[in-house]
Amino acid sequence: MDKMPVLFIGHGSPMNAIEDNAITQQWKMLGKAIPRPKAILSISAHWYTGGSFVQDLEQPEQIYDMYGFPAQLYEVKYPVSGSPVLSRRVKELLGLAVSVDNSWGIDHGTWSVLVHLYPACDIPVVQLSINDNLTPQEYFAMGQALQPLRNEGILILGSGNIVHNLSMIDWNNAGGFSWADDFDKWVQKCIVEKDLDRFFQYTKQPHAWQAVPTSEHLAPLFYCLGAVQDSKYNLRIINDVRVLGSMSMTSYMFEN
Repeated sequence: MDKMPVLFIGHGSPMNAIEDNAITQQWKMLGKAIPRPKAILSISAHWYTGGSFVQDLEQPEQIYDMYGFPAQLYEVKYPVSGSPVLSRRVKELLGLAVSVDNSWGIDHGTWSVLVHLYPACDIPVVQLSINDNLTPQEYFAMGQALQPLRNEGILILGSGNIVHNLSMIDWNNAGGFSWADDFDKWVQKCIVEKDLDRFFQYTKQPHAWQAVPTSEHLAPLFYCLGAVQDSKYNLRIINDVRVLGSMSMTSYMFEN
């Protein structure tokens, strides 16, 4: 089997799970374009923990970890199976850095994307939590340790948003504030030019405090970059847009 790509998806509003729009249409096409994985390891911004944890249930629960949305969203069913085999492999690769925790489930950062990527719900999914105690370099190192999964038919999926500031959302803004555009484009330049050392220092950028007030939505991208292992990746940029003023939908597919 060819080495699987690595995906970072800007998931945006949970409403994308039930909407047919330009963003979700790109996700659907992406799911048809890449090799079919044996299983998916998802690193979702919405499982943000004081340590690194992995699930190992055969039937993980789909959870609705969002509030105040239309009833239709809570009726979305994505009853995916887990993969204890993949969970054990993650533990082998990460060693003592990761423990098993089944108190969470498959959250909307994962299923709101997968309902479009793989609507048949027939690919096992395991979530790996984001350790809130780590630096970007340490997230990257964990991604490096997970890289062998790509040769084993596993799709590594990071789900977050490069710009994510809910306190500054403007529901009447179909695009992005200038600072959101600037920060998103700066990140893109770092990735295109493979200047990861500069990206690791993102907090030094003028608009970082607005674009990344908390790090959990950006962190999955560092894991993904590590899983590419080196700077010799081919890159595809997907959904290069900002929405609601303060949210980036920019997504990346890495191959090498």
